[in-house]
Parts: sequence; C-alpha cells; structure tokens
Amino acid sequence: MNDLLQTIEAHFRALAAQVLGVTAEQVDPRLKASARAEFGDLQLDGAMALAKPLGKKPRELAEALRPGMAEMAELAKVDVAGPGFLNLTLEAGALGAAMPAQLLDARLGVFPAEAPRKVVLDYASPNLAKEMHIGHLRSTILGDAIGRVLEARGHAVVRQNHVGDWGTQFGMLLEHLIDTGWSADDGGGIADLNTLYQEAKKRDDADKDFAQRARQRVVALQSGDAEARKVWRSLIDESVAHMERVFDRLGVELRHEHLCPESFYNDRLAGVAGDLESAGVAVISDGALCAFVEGREHPLIVRKGDGGFGYGATDLAAVRYRAQDLGADRLVYVVDSRQKDHFEKFFDVARRAGWAAEGVSLEHVGFGTILGKDNRPFKTREGGTVRLTDVLDEAVKRAGEAALAKGQDTSGAERQDIAEAVGLGAVKYADLSNDRIKDYVFDWDRMLALEGNTAPYLLYSYARIRSIFRKGEVDYAGHAPVAVSLDDPAERALGVHLIQFGQAVASVDASLEPHRLCNYLYELAVRFHRFFERCPVLKAKSDALRQSRLTLAKLTAEVLHRGLSLLGIRTLERM
Repeated sequence: MNDLLQTIEAHFRALAAQVLGVTAEQVDPRLKASARAEFGDLQLDGAMALAKPLGKKPRELAEALRPGMAEMAELAKVDVAGPGFLNLTLEAGALGAAMPAQLLDARLGVFPAEAPRKVVLDYASPNLAKEMHIGHLRSTILGDAIGRVLEARGHAVVRQNHVGDWGTQFGMLLEHLIDTGWSADDGGGIADLNTLYQEAKKRDDADKDFAQRARQRVVALQSGDAEARKVWRSLIDESVAHMERVFDRLGVELRHEHLCPESFYNDRLAGVAGDLESAGVAVISDGALCAFVEGREHPLIVRKGDGGFGYGATDLAAVRYRAQDLGADRLVYVVDSRQKDHFEKFFDVARRAGWAAEGVSLEHVGFGTILGKDNRPFKTREGGTVRLTDVLDEAVKRAGEAALAKGQDTSGAERQDIAEAVGLGAVKYADLSNDRIKDYVFDWDRMLALEGNTAPYLLYSYARIRSIFRKGEVDYAGHAPVAVSLDDPAERALGVHLIQFGQAVASVDASLEPHRLCNYLYELAVRFHRFFERCPVLKAKSDALRQSRLTLAKLTAEVLHRGLSLLGIRTLERM
C-alpha cells in the first residue's frame, strides 16, 4: 500500500535535503493532525525541529520549503503559519482514494518499522505462592498491549514472564511449610497457599529464630537442598497453574513457554558475581559483593553477606542472557515506577560490565498505582489486598446486570458472552487509556459507562456499524470498497482521522504508551458518530453515495476492531 501520509513525509525529507542541504536522516517531519479544521487537515512541524541545528528561524525555513510541498499532487493547499508550521490541506481525490486502499490493505495502514528489532519484553512477573491481586493488573495489561503493538510493527518479540520464585519470601514460606508438614496433596489450592504465606509472614516478623532459619532455607534452596527443592516445586506448580488461568481469562498472550522465572538464572549467578568482581565493577563491602553507582547512596547488592543472591544478581544475569544468548537489541521491562531506582542502578552496572552493548536499549516502562475513590491504594473494605479474580468476576457481573437493565434481546449464553467481553474489556481499557506513568482511580461506574472514553463506548461503536450492514442487508465481508466522497465536513474529518491509524500505532512503538492508541480510537468513535448523525448511510441520496458511506463505515469498524485487538480487547458484532 502506498500510504498517503508516508508519501508526504518522504517528500518532505527529500525536499529538506535538497533545499536546506541536510541529510534525510536529520529530518523529522513531525506530521500530525491539525488542531482545527480551518487550519487544514494536517500540520508539518519539521521546520521547527531543523531551525536550531541550522541556526535559522523556523519560519524562514518553512517559507523555503512551502513551494516544494505545494507541488505535491496529493496536496490542495500549503500554508505557512505561526512561528514556522506548514498547514496542509489534502486534495479530495487523494484522500478519497486513500481509504479504500487502506481497507484493502491487510495491515490497515499499520506500516512496519524501518528497522525491526528483536525485543525481549518482560511483563506480568508476579511473585508466586500467592494469589494474583489488583497490583498485578497493570504490568500484565500494559505489557500485553505493548507486545501486540510491537509485533504489528514487525518487531520480533520474545515474551518473558520473569516470575519471582526464588527470593527471601520463599525461604520464609518453605520453612513454615516444612514445619507444618504441608503437602500439595492436602488440597486447598492457591487460596490455601495464600493463607499459609500470611501465617509465615507473621512468624517471620515476630520470631527472630524463625527469621534466621528462613534466611538459611533460602541459601539451602539456592544450593540445591533436596527437601527444600521438593516442597518448593510443589508450591510453584500450584502457583503457576493459578497464574495461567488468570492470563487465559484475560486473553493475555502469555503462555507457559514464556515462563522464565528467577530460578532459571540460579546456575548463572556465581558467574555473574565473579565476572563483576574480576572486572572491578563490584567490590566487597561489609561482607557483601556490591556494585556502587555514581550518584546513588546505596549500592546494588549482587551477593549478600550470607552467600545468598538477591534479585540484583538475577536481573543482571537476565540482561546478560537476553542481550547475549537471545540476541535482543531492545530490552523492555514493564514494572512499577517505584522500582525506578533499582532499574537505573542495574542498567548502569550492566552497561559497565559490557553485557548490554551500546546498540542495546534498556527501557523501564514504569507505571503508577491503582487507587480507590479515596485516592489511596485500592484495597478491600477491610483494608486487605483485592484479589484479581474477584475484580474480574465483579466486572463481568456488573456488565451482565447492565445488559439486563437495557432489556437486550439476547439469549442467556449470548448475554453472558457480552458480559465477559464488555466487563473484561472495561477493566483493561480503563487501565490502558490512562497515561501509564500516572496513578488512576478504579471507578466501576466510569469504566462501564456507555459514554466517554471507555471500552463499552468503543465496543458499542463497532457493534453499531455492524448493525448498519445487517439492517441494510449488506454483506459486510463481501462489500467492495469504493473511493470515498468528502462533500460533508463530517466525512472529511472522519477520513483524515482514519488514515492516521498507522501513525497512532507507530507512536506506541516509539513511546511504549498504549494510551496514545486509546485516545486515537476514542476520537475515531466520536468522529464516526458525528458523521453518522449528519450523513445518512443506508438512505443516502444515491447508490454511489451509499457505497461511499458504507466504505467509510466499514473502514471505521475495521480500524476499531484492529485497534482494540492491539489492546487485547475483544469486539462484539451485537451489543
């Protein structure tokens, strides 16, 4: 597909190189939608970016570039505005032809990255031996959406569920389980382990002798002690089964083969410690092997004084494995922002150790906290941790009640399917649509609303378009797209937004911020409803106009479907 916006960007790069004497690589077109329709369809801010390196005023550069841009057949008008913007009005025929071409393109205009990379994506990563809770939601949902987007852009994504199965808490739990004679055959499942973990934590806090034995049990586990390994294996198997049931229900693309726990790196830790010490990157301090980082008060502890290894060593072993053994050149970690200091330290150590070469990017995708309506971390009414399965059950229950209240003419099975899609989609979208770096308030009423920037609104928009085709007895799958008429401003506004789908997906690739795609899809739905209110589709004045508007509607539906699927949200043909 010859993408219209990519054609404009390529022309601008070549023109800037010719007129301004720069290389095409130096040129960032910064093409985006115009803020207001009277300014045109699109805005190029590339002259602004070139002004400083060239030592010239941006408006002067924009004036120099305007004639060459105006020569493009795809542009009806090019104006210089403000301090140096180029406002572009698309030629109606070019825009009208771009939409059926986008609809016929299997990628719907999502163009591949210029330089595809091999990406290791570390997300979800709960500590095992406990039920997943609301705190595990953000990493899981954000990581899943990011992985889908990266693959859509042509990157090779290696998912890694780096679960905590090896740390201090396991020594505490193992010691308690061995003391109480626990066996996996006793039954009780993950809920039983949850209770036992809480009991172990109380003992660890109150009994110094138990706490000391728990620390020794960690060392025994890491050293291969048979008794510790046997009990540990049983509780890990139960925990993994629970975790994978939750992933399956959420529709998250994490499978058993993506499991790469902390224990995987156990045999590599001694080598990591030895190599760091030999290279002078880590030194002995107060009996522990520590890597000091400039500007940081506390070092990264690689090996503790008792000989045990902390997660600093494991994370360094993981960097080494992912960059060198797996050959990745982009390592992405979707982890709570409160771990920022730890990531900055072990990234620094990995660089100095030479385990992440200059061409390997290390990226911490931090995120904020889920809050209750009191603006405090989301808890149960009793102040306890909110189980993730309870959240998902409640979401489906509320969505089902909303469907019943609206008197939907559906069977029980179909109503349940709608409730699952809407409820789970609402929870996921509420998370993804917020800027990930910020905290957000978990609000059932808001996330399940049929109005505003919510999953139900977007799902309804898609279902509404499918209903247009059913009502008109038009074969949705077999409808042949035609060039789109743009006589009404609402048609043009919708069309201009549709052709920017590829740019919206590319922006998530670059920023690792899924809310950018959510904002695009919400604005798409808003523009579609404006179009639908102003422009009759099935009762258009002519068959040609009817076909044009059906093409516009179908492209909107397909982009909504594809965009939501990149967010891990399932669409519905009926609601």
